[in-house]
Parts: sequence; structure tokens; C-alpha cells
Amino acid sequence: MSIAERMASNQKQIAISEFFEKNKHFLGFDTLPRAIITAVKEAVDNSLDACEEARILPDISIEIQRVPKAKDQLIFISKDNGPGIPQKSIENVFGKLLYGSRFHAIRQSRGQQGIGITGVVMYSQLTTGKQTYVKSKIASESTAVEVNLGIDTRKNKAVKHSQERVIWTEDGIPIEHGLMIRTQMKAKFQRGSQSIVQYLKMTSIVNPHANIRFKYINSEGELEINEFWKRATKNLPAPVKAIKPHPHGIHLGQLQRMLKDSEERKLTSFLRQNFSGVSSRAAKEVCKSASLSEGAKPKLLKTEQVNSLLEACTNVKFLPPPTNCLSPIEDLLIKKGLSKTIDSKFVTTLTRVPRVTSGNPYQIEVGLIYGGKMPADQQVQLLRFANRVPLMYQQGGCLLTQSISSVDWRQYGLEQAGGKGIPKGPATILVHLASTNVQFTSEAKEAVASNEDVMQEIRKALLEVGRNLRRHMKKKKKMAKAQEKFDLINDILPAIAEKASSLLNKPVPELSATISKIMNAVIMEQSTWWDKETKTTRIASKLYNYTSRARSYTILMNWPEKQGARMIDNERGGRKETMGLWAWKLETLQPGENTIIEFGLDNLEKGDWTETEVFYRGSAEIIGASKLDEKILEEMKIQNSNEILEEMEVIDDEIDETISNVASRAIMSNSIVDAVQKESFQTTLFDGSDEE
Repeated sequence: MSIAERMASNQKQIAISEFFEKNKHFLGFDTLPRAIITAVKEAVDNSLDACEEARILPDISIEIQRVPKAKDQLIFISKDNGPGIPQKSIENVFGKLLYGSRFHAIRQSRGQQGIGITGVVMYSQLTTGKQTYVKSKIASESTAVEVNLGIDTRKNKAVKHSQERVIWTEDGIPIEHGLMIRTQMKAKFQRGSQSIVQYLKMTSIVNPHANIRFKYINSEGELEINEFWKRATKNLPAPVKAIKPHPHGIHLGQLQRMLKDSEERKLTSFLRQNFSGVSSRAAKEVCKSASLSEGAKPKLLKTEQVNSLLEACTNVKFLPPPTNCLSPIEDLLIKKGLSKTIDSKFVTTLTRVPRVTSGNPYQIEVGLIYGGKMPADQQVQLLRFANRVPLMYQQGGCLLTQSISSVDWRQYGLEQAGGKGIPKGPATILVHLASTNVQFTSEAKEAVASNEDVMQEIRKALLEVGRNLRRHMKKKKKMAKAQEKFDLINDILPAIAEKASSLLNKPVPELSATISKIMNAVIMEQSTWWDKETKTTRIASKLYNYTSRARSYTILMNWPEKQGARMIDNERGGRKETMGLWAWKLETLQPGENTIIEFGLDNLEKGDWTETEVFYRGSAEIIGASKLDEKILEEMKIQNSNEILEEMEVIDDEIDETISNVASRAIMSNSIVDAVQKESFQTTLFDGSDEE
């Protein structure tokens, strides 16, 4: 046997589970503290995904127990109220790597690869030799199934050690549906910024619809930590739907494979049926741009023709992908999530419109919370999320961190050496990337890989919340100075007037005009509060003219129209300026006069809306309000108009498609009728000739 033959005989295929067994660091099990957090992450991700898909408000419980007299060994228990897993699927879910239902679906989900929870079972077996216990109850069965299993890493399949049916109750109450996992692993429990408590706290911020409990029991069997993050809303995230790929950013090999597998007879039909965002008009434009016939057969296209088609796809404007494949948290719930976990005086959030990169829809959400008890002399806290999952490690190598560091935060009131890097100040910055295909730097999914499109989108969002922070700080500073001046005048001036009047034996004069002259300011006092009786949010803004001249203004206020809020009790009327912005043109306000604008917001829960931003049009500055930036307003109007036009275009295309389908069916029906008639005629002739 030659050397080459001998070397070739030693080569054999490696099982995927065997590979990960020897390279467990790929899955996030490279250190003992990270191992337990990875286990918690995978279990919580699965619980949340399952509950949301089944439209169940999640109740998740995590428990960690230190194993007595065993160094660095922990028992990990996870329970949820999800739909459960059927008995026949348990072995595949927990015992087979790369097994799952989400890999081929283009939609947002926490897990896609089918590695996570199986990796936990494998790591547990590898480090302690212990089996993993699984208890599952589905609603259609009267009993739960209990399974003890491990993994045969060479065959990438579960090894079932025991299985039985049981009645599942807790505190005497039968469990209708749910899942429980218990396993023992080599790991270390720690506190601080990279701990289970921090991870679950972050999870509760971006999953405000979930109840999350955590217990830690020390080696003496004592309950040392008992945390509960209560859900902030009973509204589940909108269900996500799988979509077709988008033409922008599609690769040549992928397009060739799709063309080869296509059953469509016409190229235009192929484009409409296999891609999202492609209208009938856009499909024809692509064919024209690629110099290809609309009726060309997809299977027969040559490589140079596919290249032309690909180039045409990059030049033609398509509709954005459907947003129902993404599940953004939305502004109000981000505010709610941040406010319930972090004490602060100011919160600003922003959800950008969906975009496409490399054929994958994505959406950026950011939040900034400022003030309160957060330290002013330390770096701001960064909260990074991808598809509602916290990212706790590899912060420096993450695109989300790099995007934050690239912003010059000095212009927004935060300290930052050289205008680069993570700023300092009493603030927390949140960035959430929602995408159908998040590109991570590793299988452990701890940091987002570089992408210029995504980075620029994050920067735009951060600049906007930065401007909101600067506006807030400027407004608060001016209000504080005005209030100090007003208090001083109101303390000193009446005392002087009273003393002078008594000395001169004259009545105390009216001081409002004098106070106005000294103050020489127009002040807006704004308040937003929750009315317990009416279950509505109330807004009141009072405008004072402390100047010697009459003033005229148009006052504008933002309100959560996009989030479904309804404006009520608006006696002043006014008009809608654009989506989420209402305007009131006030009567001329004379010196010393004041006026008030009041209204309510319905369809909101308590805590959804806590601060209303006030803007103005007019020559004189209003302390407590911001002068309206007409350029930004115009951009908002254009964006809102584009969204409406896109919706109308989608409707038009659907109508066109319907008409086309009806016409096709009509033609087909006529063809069938003609064929039937022809067949009948031929049969008659044949029968007649046969008789003759």
C-alpha cells in the first residue's frame, strides 16, 4: 500500500456532535461562568420562542442549585408554561444537533441552527457524566412524559435511558401544558455584570410580556437569591410569518439554484412567486433591464443570463420586504422595559423602519435612559440585543458596540475622550437588532459581525436619541434657571412691595406686569399622568407669557399614534401635522396671560406614556418646549407618505395580481371549453363514420 493510499484510508467523516464535543467553546462553554449562562440562555430562548408561537404569555422559572461537596458543579432547572414537546419529538429536540424547524424559514427567531439545547445536554454529559431529565406535557394528553437521556456523539442521536408517563401537578394544581429540564454540569455561579441575574434582567427588558423567576440555592441548601421580573404588558409580540427572500443582495449561486428548482414557466412568474417585494411592474422592469424575455423559461437560463438578471435586480427598485417577518419591541414597550428595571428621569427610544441587507430584512431599535441613580463618573452601560436575546460577551468585537463608539456623544451631553469610544455619564444605551438572519461572529452568538449597512442604520438611530437627550437636557437646564429666577422674584418683590407700601401708607400694587417685565420669558409647564378612574393617560401643558409683549404661537405635541393610541377630550381641536404629531394654533397671548392645552390618550396601559414632547412655531423662545425643526418634520412627512404609498402599491399589485389570475383562469377555462367542444365534435364525427 502506498503512502497516499495509507493516508487516505485514515480519513473518515466526523459526526457534527463529535466535532462540537471536542470544540465546545464554539457553543459558549469555554469557561465555567459562561457555561451556566449559555445553558440558561438556550433554555430561555426556546421557552420564549415556543410560548410566542403558541400564543401563550410566558411564565419562565430558572433555578440553580450548587451540588454539595462537588467542586464547581451546578444543577440547572428550567420550567415554562409553553405548549410542551410531543413524546416522539423529545429525543430529536434534545439529542440531535442541527435539528430544528427554523433554519430554512426566513423570519425572526431567537434560535435557528438547532444546536443550543442539545449542546447543553452534550456539555452536561461531557463534564459530569449525568443524564438530562426532561418532563413534557402537551394539552391534548392527560399525562406528562418523563425522559432521562444522553447523546451518542458519534451517531448524533439521543440515548434514552428511561421513559414513563406521569401525572404532573404543582402545589396540587394539574399542569395543563409545559416543559421542565433538569441537568447537572460543571459550571460556576457568579454575580455582577456577567451573571445569570443580569442576563435575565436584560431578557425581561426586551421581553416585557414574560414573567421570569430566578432562584439560587447554595451548597447548604439555603435560598440565597430570589428574583422576579413581572411582565409589563399582557400583549404578546405580533406573530412572525416566514417570507420569501428579497432580490436585493441575493447571491449568484443562490439565484442559480432557485432558477434550477423552479417550476414556473415564465421568468416574470418566477420573480413574483419566489421573491418578496416584487410586483408585476418590477418583474417586467427586471426582465427589460436584463434584456431577457418576460416569457423566458427559468430552468433554461445560461450563466451569463443569470448574471444579467442578478445585475438587473440590484438596479431596480423593489418594495421593502413584509414587516410581519420581524418582531420589533416597539418604542413604548422598550420605554416600559427600561423604566421597570432602571431608575431614571428621562427615557427616549426609537424604532427605525425595516431595511434590507444581503437579501435579509432587519430593523434597528435603540433606547437611551438618563439620570437617576446611575453613576456619572463611569462608562455608560451598554445593553446589546439580537432578536430579543441579550449579548453579554465579546462586547468590544460586536458591531452594536462599534456603532455606539463611532458616535460623538460629547455634543449630546456625555463625556467621551476624543469623541470616540464608549462615553461616560449617568446613562444606559440599548441597541436591538431584529433580523431574519443575524450574522454572528461565532456559533456561540455573542457578538454581531460587521456590516456597513446595519452600522449606518444604528448610527442614524443613535444620533436621533442623542438629539432627544440634548434637547431634554437643554430644556431642563433652562427650566431650572427660569424657575430659580421666578422663585427669587416671587420671594423678594412682594416683600419689597409690602414693606414700601407700609412705609408710604399706600395699598400693595399689582405686581404681575412688573414680574413679567423682569422675567421676560415665555414658559411652558408640561405634565403627563395616569388617570386611575378613566384608565387613560392625561396631558396638560400650560403656557405663561411673562413678557411685556403679546405673543402668538403654534404648539405641537407628540403622541403614540403608531402604537394604537387614540386622542380624546381634545376640546381645542387643532389639526394633525403628521403621524404622531398634533398642532394647535393659539390665540394671541397678552402679557401676564396664560393658557392651557389639555387632552387624553386612550388605548394605553399605565406606564406606556410618561412624557410628552412639546414643540412650537413662533418668533420668541418658549422655555420648556423645543423650536420645531421644519426639516425633520418634512422628513417625517415624507417617510409617512412613503409608507402609505408603499401600502397602496402593495394593494395595487395585489389587485393587479388578482386580475391577472382571474384573466388566466378565464383563458384557461375558455381553452378547456374549446378543448371539450373540439373533443365532442371529434367524437361525434368518429362515431358517425363508424356507424356508416
